[in-house]
Amino acid sequence: MPELPEVETTVAGLRSVLEGAVLARVEPRRADLRFPIPVDLRQRLTGATVTVLTRRAKYGLIATDRGDMMIFHLGMSGRWRVDPTEIGTHDHLVLETGAGRQLALNDPRRFGFIDLVRSEAWEAYGPFTRMGPEPLGPDFDAAHLAAVLKGKGTSIKAALLDQRIVAGLGNIYVCEALNMAGIAPTRAAGKISRPRLVLLVDSIRTVLAAAIVAGGSTLRDYARPDGELGYFSKQWRVYGREGEPCPCGGTVQRRVDGGRSTFFCPTCQR
Repeated sequence: MPELPEVETTVAGLRSVLEGAVLARVEPRRADLRFPIPVDLRQRLTGATVTVLTRRAKYGLIATDRGDMMIFHLGMSGRWRVDPTEIGTHDHLVLETGAGRQLALNDPRRFGFIDLVRSEAWEAYGPFTRMGPEPLGPDFDAAHLAAVLKGKGTSIKAALLDQRIVAGLGNIYVCEALNMAGIAPTRAAGKISRPRLVLLVDSIRTVLAAAIVAGGSTLRDYARPDGELGYFSKQWRVYGREGEPCPCGGTVQRRVDGGRSTFFCPTCQR
């Protein structure tokens, strides 16, 4: 599933085409993805000017001068294609700007979705009301983690994947950040010292920033809107590297928890 860096990269790619552009054509090509596509999407967006493109956790947000905001989630295999040579079977939403640029939301598995809300009310959107702070934002720090993790017996990895604690983190980048911070993924979240939480916050920020610069990671069908693949996978410290050397010299191991693979190094992660 595309995680925060992939969505950030996607939004940046869309911004270069859509920001300030008029949506001359809005064509939903099916009635639903994971959820029904709003029936008034075409009516409300056609002719509107895109004013802002941003991100919340793993969601992309596209606001217009009419006070509407389209929210999209890429699901497991979704991606936007810019100026495709042809519209394919899995291109489920097509946008065309007044300048003749074209974007297609492609989602073979249809686990993504599109929604439409009023711009002034986007923070009250259901999933957003239950989310913790952005990991790259000012509200995410060791003090926040210490407060929300206090007394928790769950593993630190499970805690970091909980969107109520921090928004947008997924399996890949949690594995990477825990390795960089030298913290075992199985360690009880409530028993991590404040100095190690400071290090963990810094590691999360460092890993995410590097992944964004690299354009995200190549995850099966994921590609940036320009069609290029993300290259952060070439920098992975432990993820997907079972049996290979960790940067510390130890050997990367894999365990499965709740159906998810966890990659870690027992030598340096304590």
